[in-house]
Amino acid sequence: MLLDPLDATGAAIEARRWVWPLLILAVCVSASGTAFSLRWDAGPAVVQQLQMTGKLERATETEISEEIQTASRKALVAGIAKGVFVMPFLTLVLAAALWVAAWLFDRTAPFGRLMSAAALAMLPIALYHLVFTVCALAQHSLTEARVMSLVPSSLAALEGLSPKMTRVLRGVDFFNLWSVGLMGLGFSSATGMRKGRAVLLCTVLYILFVGVFFVGMPAMMAGGQGGGR
Repeated sequence: MLLDPLDATGAAIEARRWVWPLLILAVCVSASGTAFSLRWDAGPAVVQQLQMTGKLERATETEISEEIQTASRKALVAGIAKGVFVMPFLTLVLAAALWVAAWLFDRTAPFGRLMSAAALAMLPIALYHLVFTVCALAQHSLTEARVMSLVPSSLAALEGLSPKMTRVLRGVDFFNLWSVGLMGLGFSSATGMRKGRAVLLCTVLYILFVGVFFVGMPAMMAGGQGGGR
């Protein structure tokens, strides 16, 4: 599927194969979350949080140690929950967005085909999490800052960028763009739209997504925090 998308995508969409891609996605994301929790050095993050809340001065070494263990357990549960619940839900939301796009362009397609297109488009994301799992397990320990650069798949890994440019270039990500291409091919197979037009449509939707969630919302949150001081 990933190696021969032009021919394999159409066959997979026709057969409405979305269960196996969704299972692969869930397993890979759960594995990356588990690998992160096993290698994450939660100490600095917990100490910083306690310091910000003013609890560090009153906490004993035993309490700090318990907080660190609790944070590690929460990271494990959150990582597995992301794979088992969040990613399938996001795939369903993506399929619904494709259905709306098909309706707007006066195209009809069974929801099962659009669900297959969404699930197949998430396979590059699953591959990213598989690579992350291998890289994380190869580390002795991980910090939150290290996690962001562990698999440098986007142009945000370039040095000397401003925070705003870093957010923008996070969208120029190899795995995400691969996913967008697969989504366009899947949408074309599901609705009969020309491949080039479908890929262009999905690219525009991705650019809007990057503008809202990578640039707009972080800038609004930073502005809100600055205004509150």
